[in-house]
Amino acid sequence: MKYLYKIISAIFLVVLISCSEEKIGESEFGTVTGKVVNSDTFEPMENVKIVSSPTTSTVFTNAEGKFTVSNIKVGEYSFQAQKEGFVAKFEAVSVTANNTSEIVFELSKSTVNNKPPTVPALTAPVDNSTSQPVNVELAWTVTDPDNDAMTYTINLRNDKNSVVAVFADIKEKKLALTNLIYGAKYYWQVSVSDGINTPVLSAISSFTTVAFPSTRYLFVKNINGNNVIFTADDAGKQYQLTSSEKNYWRPRRNNNARKIAFIGTNGSKNDIYTMNFDGSDIKKVTGSIPIAGFNADYLSYSWNASGSEFIYPNFDKLYRIKSDGSGVAKIFQTPNGKFISECDWSADGSKIALKVNDINGYGVEIYVINPSGVVQTQILAALPGAVSGLNFSVSGLKLVYTRDVSGFENSNYRQLDSRIFEYNFVLGNSYEIATEKISGTNDLDVRYSPNEAELIFMNTSNDGLSTKNFLKSGIGIKDSRTTLFSGASMPDWE
Repeated sequence: MKYLYKIISAIFLVVLISCSEEKIGESEFGTVTGKVVNSDTFEPMENVKIVSSPTTSTVFTNAEGKFTVSNIKVGEYSFQAQKEGFVAKFEAVSVTANNTSEIVFELSKSTVNNKPPTVPALTAPVDNSTSQPVNVELAWTVTDPDNDAMTYTINLRNDKNSVVAVFADIKEKKLALTNLIYGAKYYWQVSVSDGINTPVLSAISSFTTVAFPSTRYLFVKNINGNNVIFTADDAGKQYQLTSSEKNYWRPRRNNNARKIAFIGTNGSKNDIYTMNFDGSDIKKVTGSIPIAGFNADYLSYSWNASGSEFIYPNFDKLYRIKSDGSGVAKIFQTPNGKFISECDWSADGSKIALKVNDINGYGVEIYVINPSGVVQTQILAALPGAVSGLNFSVSGLKLVYTRDVSGFENSNYRQLDSRIFEYNFVLGNSYEIATEKISGTNDLDVRYSPNEAELIFMNTSNDGLSTKNFLKSGIGIKDSRTTLFSGASMPDWE
């Protein structure tokens, strides 16, 4: 009997413990929190329905895309996020006692019954329009039946070259274009995508830009440490011809060739280039023998009258080369090893003026040779100070240049009192012209105007830091100095 009592007591104790554990488990709950975002934009989504399996409470996300489900019995669950127009997403989660579990849903748009955007209509510029500015805005219209976010890709080409420009991931129904080619016919097309359907293409539209204006002045401006070539018309309106990211200088226009020549940095050396009047079609002329001398800023070259050939220096040698880069040949070498820095070719082709100097730019000589390299006339013979700017008159009977009459020489090639001189081949002597220079300034880079009644030149303070200005002045006419362009150097006027 005693043994039977022990067995009954043990069974009662096991049942009691089992019932006690079941009551404790029934009181174990946890919490699930989460966030729902758009899988394309990662922006929060509001009013997304959140349900679970096994079933718990049904909740909806707030404006921040967040939700909370409280008092969930511990266990394994599958939660689902549902919103019309989006693919439902499932996420598994383990709910543990007195803990918060987190879920993030990324919902993607449903492609079922989604319609593509309409065909884009190209509205501006009007198809086949002409005389459009080189800075123009493209515009188009398009709609999406499902109000999907749209992105655009624009293809642009022209009849001047084979370049096809592609502008991708455009969000607005417009695109600003800058620095287009003058006088070019452009063709453009828009592709629109809603991110769901196949992109939709527009028809091709075209427009023609305005012809390049008639200009005669050329000069250089310094932009972010680079020499940049500009041109200007008689009204003073300026047009940038070369990139601000390139170092190009010493422009020379040839109306017969209908080209502009210039010097440009090419790696560790400098070369002669040509381009159209509007700055397009840049081509390198010099090759294995570059233009070179004691200081690149003071180098010059010369075009023959027809524009078919150049002459240019390479240290102590003078070379001739055709405008297409062929036929390079040496025509002269200095007898004393001095460097040739500047040269000019008379319009009739019979004279070549040379400025030669030592390695520091001094000990200057100016003399004239014929195309065969024979010295004909000595103009300056090893005077102290700096000399620059050689230019023949149309007749070839005069040569203009500048000379620092102070005779000052230093390692920075600073000039203190550079004035304009003219050599007369008939009289056989030089004399100062344009005598009204302001004290403390330098006149440099002098050239005859097209009618030779005036001079063009650059004037600047002799401190070497002040603004450079492009001036013109009548020859022998008092008070005729006029500033044409401020902040400009290396003038040319053809």
